[in-house]
Amino acid sequence: MSAQATHDGELSAAGGPAPARGLGFDRAVERNGYAWWYVDALSDDGRHGLTLIAMIGSVFSPYYARARRRGLTNPEEHCAINVALYGANGKRWALTERDAAAVSRTPDRLVVGPSAVTWNGRWLEIAIDEISVPVPRRLRGKIRVFPAAFSDQQFALDQAGNHTWWPIAPRSRIELEMQHPALRWKGDAYLDANWGSEALESRFVRWDWSRGMLDDGRCAVLYNREERGQRTQSLGLIFDRSGSIDRFEPPGDMRLPKTRIWRIPRGTQAEPGSTPRIGDTLEDTPFYARSIIHTRLLGQPLTAIHESLSLGRFSRPWVQMLLPFRMPRVTGRRSGTP
Repeated sequence: MSAQATHDGELSAAGGPAPARGLGFDRAVERNGYAWWYVDALSDDGRHGLTLIAMIGSVFSPYYARARRRGLTNPEEHCAINVALYGANGKRWALTERDAAAVSRTPDRLVVGPSAVTWNGRWLEIAIDEISVPVPRRLRGKIRVFPAAFSDQQFALDQAGNHTWWPIAPRSRIELEMQHPALRWKGDAYLDANWGSEALESRFVRWDWSRGMLDDGRCAVLYNREERGQRTQSLGLIFDRSGSIDRFEPPGDMRLPKTRIWRIPRGTQAEPGSTPRIGDTLEDTPFYARSIIHTRLLGQPLTAIHESLSLGRFSRPWVQMLLPFRMPRVTGRRSGTP
């Protein structure tokens, strides 16, 4: 059932100091819909980064897109845990899609194949056992995300209220202990969730999103999205140490350089007179870019994880043909089977 938006796109709060029933891993997901739980992090020494997305209804799956074109389909037949490690020694990326036979869900635990995400009431524990692509190498280890405070507010991203964003814990800490590759680090992290009752590309043209830690310890989030047939909408939020949220009016749009290979447009909002710059491009794909940017916001310097998504590009047939090389699919294996 679609959520109904209230004033300014914000939904009624329904949480508390900590989620009463886990992080909603058992959330009902409508046919052709999706739900995902997202973590990103940068190490304290600035040498490493991580993104992890646990998905029911893998939103960028070519197999799920093909099934949707045939009609209503079960999102649990298209699940994945996407892991990307970034660092001085290169990048490792895994995104293996699995069917419903490899998935189990409770309010506080999501298992997809050999990997699992568990909320124990105090922190999020993630056990990873995946194979990277395009070079097949094992990704195995444990990740713990420790929220400093929780947000109980949820935001409708579109006018109809079909797509919802829950910034669960924008201020978090992370501990990463990987066996393959051998890697250990700590850093600042971010945790959120999104869900929707339809495909992203059926509602949105594009979006830019970023989050970063200000010098005073607050987390700033910018969400700039263009809905089909609607004007671009911008959202600026500040999360303090207690989890409280303050809105601010995002400054004017500024263009960032397009990605080098696939020429994905990138943009952000920054203070007048400042010049945002790209620190590093982590992902340069035919429809999506993930970057580290350096900018100024609210009178402070800001280093942020930034993403740009072109859903028009994603929908093009030639892009759909390329995606299976980065997103293999495994069927018929039960949960816990490598």
